[in-house]
Amino acid sequence: MKYESELKFFMNYHKNLNIFCRIIKNASDCTNDLDIGFRRLINPAIHWEEKTQKLLDLCQPNKIYRLLDEFMFRYLLIRLPDTETPAFIIVGPYCLKEITQKALFDCIQKYSLSPETTSEIEKIFYSAPVVASEHGLLAAANTLGEYLWGGINNFSLQEIHFEAFLDLEPVAERPVDAEPIDAFLSMKVLSDRYAGENRLMQAVAQGQIHKAELLISRFNMACIEKRTIDPIRNFKNYLIIANTIMRKAAEAGTVHPLHIDSLSTRFAQQIEQARTEETLRRLLNDMVRKYCLLVKNHSMKGYSLLIRKILVRIDSDLTADLSLKAQADFLEVNSSYLSTLFKKETGTTLTEYVNRKRIEHGIFLLNTTHMQIQTIAQCCGIPDVNYFTKTFKKIVGRTPKEYRNHVSPYSPNTADIK
Repeated sequence: MKYESELKFFMNYHKNLNIFCRIIKNASDCTNDLDIGFRRLINPAIHWEEKTQKLLDLCQPNKIYRLLDEFMFRYLLIRLPDTETPAFIIVGPYCLKEITQKALFDCIQKYSLSPETTSEIEKIFYSAPVVASEHGLLAAANTLGEYLWGGINNFSLQEIHFEAFLDLEPVAERPVDAEPIDAFLSMKVLSDRYAGENRLMQAVAQGQIHKAELLISRFNMACIEKRTIDPIRNFKNYLIIANTIMRKAAEAGTVHPLHIDSLSTRFAQQIEQARTEETLRRLLNDMVRKYCLLVKNHSMKGYSLLIRKILVRIDSDLTADLSLKAQADFLEVNSSYLSTLFKKETGTTLTEYVNRKRIEHGIFLLNTTHMQIQTIAQCCGIPDVNYFTKTFKKIVGRTPKEYRNHVSPYSPNTADIK
């Protein structure tokens, strides 16, 4: 097999965790190992091997099955590709928590087991390995799936309860004979999700932070599509979709791609760096807020095409020559006409607007770096530090030095601009 080394690593990984993991070709290879002999003890007359074989026959390629049974045992089952005869790799059983005495006696009572079997059942229950977190197992299976099928988008996860094994239909994620009401509810859930996403896009496109935050507060983990067996990876995939949705919403809010791409790229990096569900939840909330602020601060709705070009040019390079003459020459229009149009649409002169943008950037650098004030002035497009200081004080009410001493370092705050 072309993936022999990856498969060997996968099996050794579980061996070191004391979790059963082996390649099988039919039910007789593993039936007793599936539940450590538990079901044979419950009812020796039932042909468990036949039932297990039926489960294997239903397994499809390009799927990772996550099996849960009524005895709190869990398994992972994968049909291996490119084999002459069907072959499978099975992981488990394992448990996510210690089996309690209460759970043990509940099981004995539920199946009316003989008291003489209690000690045997207890041995079986307590012999199942317990993992503190399933994340490592899921990540390993997900990685193996990428090797087996050439990428994370080429396979999916299906969860099955043990009692549903024998009725599993391999074509769909849910039984094909589902009641009409179940199909209706599934359609309604999907419809509600899309409607919620549309409402979120509208709120972001209008820069309505309070409305967008209210909508995202109703976020339900159930809406996350389980495309892999790793819940963290699934959450990340959802945030990638959310990042795209909000990026398009910002575009609908007439924010230039220059700003959208910068924010979108930053969030894409943070999504991949996240390691916990809590971090991802915070990131989702931050994403909503930042995209709304992007629209509030950079929306060009209501501006003419000429003024939009100027605003984008200012934001893209504060160190460029942004004087009225330079802008007019760049756009090939009359300076007087451009000045009048700019004041009419923005409510301020071009010089005042550029100075304010440069001072806002100066505030950011003062809060987030140890750069000298002269260097900051140059980064803001004002080589003359005296002119920078004078302009800064006029807009902020303090000199750059006074501002830096007044505000705690590394806590950006442009709210001090008058």
